[in-house]
Amino acid sequence: MTKVESKPDKQEEKLSICDIMKEDTSEIIKKMESQMPSKFQNYSDVYTEYLHMLDDIFGTCYIAEKEFFDKLNIDQGILRQMKQYSESIKRNYIENIEMSGKLFDDYVKMRISAIKSFDNYAHIMMESYAKMLSQFNKSITSD
Repeated sequence: MTKVESKPDKQEEKLSICDIMKEDTSEIIKKMESQMPSKFQNYSDVYTEYLHMLDDIFGTCYIAEKEFFDKLNIDQGILRQMKQYSESIKRNYIENIEMSGKLFDDYVKMRISAIKSFDNYAHIMMESYAKMLSQFNKSITSD
């Protein structure tokens, strides 16, 4: 029985746990980041289709029921009041949509600012830790 030994073409590279974790984590994060635009676009497309579907339902309802309601000959004064009420509700909905959009924009800006602040803090702490560790290593080797 012959034993086959594999000879490495080059000297094996020395591995570091920090390098392994950093490189693999960075690769995963970059992959996730690259998927974000398509995920958000897909969600937006689905939401847009729902909105179009609802608009179509009300359009179909209008066509199907217009003749029926026209035959009821509802008093124009009542219809004007219904129109004013409907416009009031519409304005409230539009204002709420605009306010929630602004609130979300401000929330995102605040979150990004908090993340950047924490990132800056982490960098400062890591620099301090690295300096302290370097001094500790020097004190051990100088003995």
